Amino acid sequence: MNYAQIVLPLNLKGSFTYKVPQELLSEIQVGMRVLVPFGGKKIYTGIVFELHDNAPESFVAKEVISLLDDKPIVPQEQIQFWNWLSDYYLCSLGEIYRFSFPSSLKLESETYLKLKPNTTIDFENLDVNEMYLIQALEVRQLINLTDIEAFISKKDIIKTINSLIDLQYIEIDEKIAEKYKAKEVAYVRIHDEVLKNQNLTEIILSLKRAQKQKDLFLHILEKQTEHPDVPIKKSDLFEDGYFGSSHFKALADKNLVEEYYMQKDRIESYEGEIEEIEELSEAQKLAKITIDEAFEEGKNVLLHGVTSSGKTHIYLEKIEECISEGKNVLFLLPEISLTKQITQRLEKKYGRQLGFYHQKLTDFERVEVWRRIRQNDIKILIGTRNALFLPFQNLGLIVVDEEHDSAYRPREVSPYFNAKDSALVLGNFYGAHVILGSATPSVESYYNARKDRIQYVFLEERFGKVTLPEYELINFKEAQDSKKVSGNFSLRLIDELKRTLDEKNQAIVLHNRRGYANVIECESCGYVNYCSNCDVVMTYHKAANEMKCHYCGQRASKPRTCPKCHSENLNERGVGVEQIHEEVSKLFPEYEVDRMDVDSMRKKFAYEKLYEKIEDGETDIIVGTQMISKGLDFDHIELVAIPKADSLLYVQDFRAEERAYQLITQVSGRAGRVSGKGRILIQTFNPDHSVFQLIKMNNPAKVYKYILTERQKFHYPPFTKLIMIELKHRREDKVNRASQFLGSVLRKYLPEDCVLGPEKSQIARLNNLYQFQILLKLPRGKNYEKFKKMVLLSLKEFDEITAYQSIKKDVFVDF
Repeated sequence: MNYAQIVLPLNLKGSFTYKVPQELLSEIQVGMRVLVPFGGKKIYTGIVFELHDNAPESFVAKEVISLLDDKPIVPQEQIQFWNWLSDYYLCSLGEIYRFSFPSSLKLESETYLKLKPNTTIDFENLDVNEMYLIQALEVRQLINLTDIEAFISKKDIIKTINSLIDLQYIEIDEKIAEKYKAKEVAYVRIHDEVLKNQNLTEIILSLKRAQKQKDLFLHILEKQTEHPDVPIKKSDLFEDGYFGSSHFKALADKNLVEEYYMQKDRIESYEGEIEEIEELSEAQKLAKITIDEAFEEGKNVLLHGVTSSGKTHIYLEKIEECISEGKNVLFLLPEISLTKQITQRLEKKYGRQLGFYHQKLTDFERVEVWRRIRQNDIKILIGTRNALFLPFQNLGLIVVDEEHDSAYRPREVSPYFNAKDSALVLGNFYGAHVILGSATPSVESYYNARKDRIQYVFLEERFGKVTLPEYELINFKEAQDSKKVSGNFSLRLIDELKRTLDEKNQAIVLHNRRGYANVIECESCGYVNYCSNCDVVMTYHKAANEMKCHYCGQRASKPRTCPKCHSENLNERGVGVEQIHEEVSKLFPEYEVDRMDVDSMRKKFAYEKLYEKIEDGETDIIVGTQMISKGLDFDHIELVAIPKADSLLYVQDFRAEERAYQLITQVSGRAGRVSGKGRILIQTFNPDHSVFQLIKMNNPAKVYKYILTERQKFHYPPFTKLIMIELKHRREDKVNRASQFLGSVLRKYLPEDCVLGPEKSQIARLNNLYQFQILLKLPRGKNYEKFKKMVLLSLKEFDEITAYQSIKKDVFVDF
């Protein structure tokens, strides 16, 4: 195999052909990382995707510079998975590589060179650049490519290095090539000689004038004698701020104490005791038997359990079985804040064998998890959607919890893919079973389960026979007409909140809109404050007293007078969660009211602190956005109030009703989890709306039937496949012309009914880029692949137009 197909971490289609040098032929394998030259000037770390003997006809292949791994770092199953993702979601392999690898494992121009030991260099045969490099290496033993750019022009670097490697004068130093280093932690102890030979009384007398040094010395001595086997962390000494590092340094200079380092995992793992899981209920046992039977038949499972039905309990049983068979488990969650409770349960059981992988980890921490997974150290990995790309060795089970959550397919992150669907495919490549779990499955998953593509398992009762919460609709229009309102709350809602608090219980108020007011408007001339980068009105945040754009993050101070007519009549319009929080605090001044939204949770550990407050009963009312609907499991929350439920429905999105149903059901699941007396009050101007009436019935089958009928009538998923193409550019006229052209090309290949648009996006300008959209509705089944090829052909034709190469193009498959 003289040639290799190599994927580079660049947003370019396909892989690139390189020649494998003679000396690497015996070692190179698919899945290894290699260093390759690209574009004449740069060096990249690529991944070997294929080895073959087909020499390229139209160009001379460059050679691979060197290998970075002894054995493949990407397993065969992952290579298949990357190929599938690239084909299905129409994205490039380079994008997937960039997204899935920690950046420390993608060396770019950070490779170090050194002189080969014991070589005699014949300077007469070297050109000027080669001499410069050799001289530099004689002065500094190691040099990386970025340093070389200082004295050799970029385009000559690769040529110079290759020539010196061929002459066997220099070599690549791989030990330093990787940026990752194990973390070391500082510990302290009193010198052994001090304890053996010196009289402690003398030492304490000698420190008589330095009171803090004396206290610190005695503090360390006390800790060391009480627990001689427990090392003393240096950072712990300075935690309460009484001692400073100067006091420690003074003791070290006097040779009384010493500092030493020990290597440590970057990610703390659990060392406490381990607990057993309680017995399954009858309903859970039946559900588990059905799951086992489905797995026997090789089918995956949709576990649809009402809120608090004990889905986690079933996951834990299946995880236990999988691990006892010697296989590993991947547990996917939509976002990392939800890990707290499931983690506590799993940590108590599996301790060190549990790992985490998500966006909040530093790059080095990710490499650490990556390595441990590759060495098969981690038995259970809890992670967000990035975790799908880890190099699992023997995956036996994938659990996708809250599978309906939109965080599994964020549009902002490239490449766009749905982690739930991808998990099913990855499971297939590994021969692993997959469980999708949710109290409100996505309509697509429900439809697939009903069509018997995956096994449907329904848990209709709460754990411990606790009754489901009751729903009540409050007609806000009627309340307003009869003057029974106070601000945004009807008196009925206030009475219920008061009754709940009097019974020493807690309540949740849901309002899914950030900020204080949607807009600040001038009463005199109607001026509103628009974001200068986007076509959106800036939202007023009272807590920070500033205007914020929720799309590009721009901030501005709140205007005191109207910038246009200088009037001071500025009015706040629209209601955000901060305003609801303020109102509730005024209505119930003697109770503790807390807010839970993205803005109030920004500080480190803010989520954990609030979590503990709720658990300890220090908080009475939690006001929040959709964050509060997820995964909270507390005993004393008895009431959920939704003061402005209509705002959930009137959104430009064909999934608006599905999302409203999911959000209301999820948040209702927080109420009455122990007592069974949970109540949900939905305040609306339109209580006769089908969605509210169906939610009130508490019958999921009817809700899904209604949504599916609507979708079928208007040809939306799951009855069709959607592909959204979005074009962006700084100049509106240019992107408009480009979108018209792409629309006409698509209509050339696809039936007229399948192409909708081009049309301006809902928000016509974001981050100074004008946006146009084309929506493709394609039939399911055999023709889908045929039509998708036509879409690819159209995009290729579009890319060939030189004038449109500056236009940014995003493709969202299964939008």
